[in-house]
Amino acid sequence: MVAFSPDIFAAFLADEDDTPVVMLNLLRFAEDGGRERYATYLGLARPILARFGARILVGGEGLPVLTAGDNAGWDAALLVEYPRRAAFKAMVDDPDYQRAFQVGSSALADIVLQPLRPRPDWL
Repeated sequence: MVAFSPDIFAAFLADEDDTPVVMLNLLRFAEDGGRERYATYLGLARPILARFGARILVGGEGLPVLTAGDNAGWDAALLVEYPRRAAFKAMVDDPDYQRAFQVGSSALADIVLQPLRPRPDWL
């Protein structure tokens, strides 16, 4: 279940909104068919993402974590680019997306959404 931290989400939306933002999605699937339901969710979500100018940059299955420490890893990860923070907020509030995310939410045991500010100078 996705639950935004109200203060952090408000600060995220209040920050400058003149550049794209990339959302790292770390996913842990529910054991009862979560992976399959998430694939259904993606089919529903892709046209909605496009309507808000967002696009999935990369997505993939998690492999074993290579670093030492207490880290169980994630089943999958996606990087989704939004043209602006406001586009992310508008999509989250959209009734069509809320219906699609009912499917996505049922697929997940855990999720982390980490916004990233693109740094072209790091590429």
